Amino acid sequence: MFAVTDVATGRGILQYREERLTGLRCRISPERLKRHIDQPLSLPHESSDCPFCRENIFSVTPTFPDGSRIIIGESVTFPNMFPFAAWHTVTVITGDHIVPLFTRQQIADALHAQTESLLRFGGYPSINWNYLPSAGASIVHPHMQGIADMHPSWLVERYIAAGKEYTARNGKPYWDAVREQERSSDRYLFGDEILWSAHAVPLGEREVRGILPVQCLDELESYIDPLTAGILEILSLYRKLGTYAFNMAIFFSHGKTGKFRAFCSLISRINPNPLSTSDSAFMERLHHEPVILTLPEDLGKYYRNEGR
Repeated sequence: MFAVTDVATGRGILQYREERLTGLRCRISPERLKRHIDQPLSLPHESSDCPFCRENIFSVTPTFPDGSRIIIGESVTFPNMFPFAAWHTVTVITGDHIVPLFTRQQIADALHAQTESLLRFGGYPSINWNYLPSAGASIVHPHMQGIADMHPSWLVERYIAAGKEYTARNGKPYWDAVREQERSSDRYLFGDEILWSAHAVPLGEREVRGILPVQCLDELESYIDPLTAGILEILSLYRKLGTYAFNMAIFFSHGKTGKFRAFCSLISRINPNPLSTSDSAFMERLHHEPVILTLPEDLGKYYRNEGR
């Protein structure tokens, strides 16, 4: 499923990894962990002019064409004022501006709201989350973003096309083969119906993927509770490793497309800090080959031994 090339350096081993199906590549340099570039968590202060706080949200955020917003539990969902997709919605997850720990109900309600908002458009949807400024969140108040277009984003398009080629060559779906391999690997974390493992060729630091037993968004409803539990388990793992900021994306197909499996991807990001240090540099942004610090197998071992 993936290729690994080890290169000896003066301080240890550098790994070049490539996912055979998609051609995605990364570099893993465990020695760089010793640089200790992450900082203790420094959360931004409360903001009286936050548009997502309860005193502002119903007066400054837009509504859907019928004048409504979607309200489920604490969550409030509305169209994005500055969209970068044909359909782009925002779900404010909580009434609180700063949330150290999310409850299962808060995440589940937000996922239900995102699902409802995205099903109004169709196309190829994804549910996304930037948590904290160092992960790209322009507003600190916790919120998810749903986007949908009539064409898939590059990653989904690549998996759909390459997955069809894989099935034609091997006589079985690619995602079934991935599940079989990951279930018995050192990268495996937990789960069966939704299988969670450290991705072998990470797109970001400590990438974990949960492979769902569905393809399309309209099939998600009955899996939101176990998906929520899995997401919270990964966030707990990240906190135990000392990082609080993260990115998340849940990718779906449009229609039954070549045995595609929806999957949830999370990566940890550097903590917000007074220096505003970012863990993304030219390799990530210009070469599209992220430089990773943590071996996926080590993350799996850490979870089994210490992260539960």
